[in-house]
Order: sequence, then structure tokens, then C-alpha cells
Amino acid sequence: MRTVTNLSDLKTQIYLVDNGSLAPAATFQLRELASALGVLVQKKIKAVSLLHSHKISAEALHGIPATIVKRQMRKDLAAGHRHFILLPLFLGPSRALSDYLPEVIKELKSEAGDFTAIIADPLAGASVSEPDSRLAAMLSERVQSADPDATMQIALVDHGTPAPEVNTLRNSVAVQMSSFLARPVVAASMERRDGPEFAFNEPLLENLDKLPEMNDGALLAAMFFLLPGRHAGDGGDVAQIGEVLVKRRAFKEFARTALLGGHPVLLEILADRLEATANKLNKPC
Repeated sequence: MRTVTNLSDLKTQIYLVDNGSLAPAATFQLRELASALGVLVQKKIKAVSLLHSHKISAEALHGIPATIVKRQMRKDLAAGHRHFILLPLFLGPSRALSDYLPEVIKELKSEAGDFTAIIADPLAGASVSEPDSRLAAMLSERVQSADPDATMQIALVDHGTPAPEVNTLRNSVAVQMSSFLARPVVAASMERRDGPEFAFNEPLLENLDKLPEMNDGALLAAMFFLLPGRHAGDGGDVAQIGEVLVKRRAFKEFARTALLGGHPVLLEILADRLEATANKLNKPC
């Protein structure tokens, strides 16, 4: 166990925040992570999504409805809490963290008066060009588990993003993975927005066979995703793209690594981010 200083269970509300999904499996795993992190740091951690998850029926969630940041923070503010730490279950500096979440906090301050709400760094840390190397190490372990004989071509696959800094993060992690594995790692996006301003997301997973360095052998997608859902889960978008690649004989085989959400090192990274943010409070709350 670890002790996080500068926090009081009664007054500082800690949210483990994901983007949210309509897939119940994502909410279940978010709750499991929040519970396990709470045990590790000996603090109460609430599983809260930014969006979407509150639309899942309570019946699909064993009778316990999911909630989103705006609703949960309103509830806690009404109960008298004035100090919050928002711990992102995000790989990098998504626009959800840099734009949407600060707007939610601003809106709630206009309703409830001033309060303290600190958004912790994402899992990669503060630098997208030199991210926390534990992410690459975790991904490399996933690759070695899925491809113990090191015979497959590796593509680090993320969702695709409108934010260049998030793309830079993924590319930086691919470089780190290549060093860990001593093998080439190609970075690819599941999808991208239209327009030349989003061309930095190239190459797309569906077009990897067009790269000169790729052959028609087996392809392993190292999944730069945390939780299951319509993109990363079984039968999701990445899996479907892989099926199409095999059907059109771009690759003889396609496989995916396990997601990062279940990796034990993830809890240590989250605990580090929480402790660094708690220290910013600079006083017991």
C-alpha cells in the first residue's frame, strides 16, 4: 500500500475519470480500477466518466447507475465538498482534458461558487515527446505475450485524434517500444477526420499494407487503448478492420494485444499522478 499525503478522505473528492462509453464492460472496468487504486493508496476513489456512461441502463450495470463528472460534482458540491482531484484515465492530453473538462469546472463554479478542482496529468505524464516509458514497457509486454516467437509485424494502433500533441505522444511511444523490443514498430490510427489538417494521423490501420516496409505476413495491433468499447473491444472497429485486411489478403493473419486497462503497472502510474497532484494542493484538505 501507498500513503498519499495532503488528502483527507472526508473532504477531498477523488474522481478516476474516463471518457465514457455506452458499453457496460467499460464502466465495470473503470469501477474495478477505481476500487483497486483506492486499496493501493488507501483513499476512496470514485469512478466517474466525462460523457456517455450515464445513458447505460442501471440493469445493465448490476443495478448501480453510472455517472458523469458534471452530475457527480454537482452532488458533491451540494453536500459541502470544495476540493476535488480529477485523475484522468487518459493516455495523453486529449481535448476532453484540455478543453471540455475545464469548461465543466467553469460552469459549475458559476453555479456553486469557487472551489478547488485540479486535473492531474494523463498517464503519459506532462511531456508527449518524452512520455512515461512505463506505457511503452506495458505495451511491449503485451506484444511479447501475443507474439512470443517475434514473427509478426507490429503496429501501435490508437483511435486517431484531432489533437497533434496526442498524435505526437503515440509516435513517441512507438519509438520507445521499438527500442524495448529491438524490432520495428509502425504507428497507425484506427480512423481520422477528413481534411488535410488531420493528415498527421496517417497511416491508417486499414492501409498499412501499402507501406513499403510491410509484407503480407502476420500483423499484430498493439492496442493503445485502455478500456473495451465499440472501438477496442471484441468485435469492435479495430477487430473489424483487421478482419477486412485478412479477407482482402493484405495480411495472412491479424491479431490484437490485450488492452492496457488490465495491466497491473497502470495502478502504479495512476498512484504517481495522484500523489503529484495532491502535493500541488500544498496543504491538508
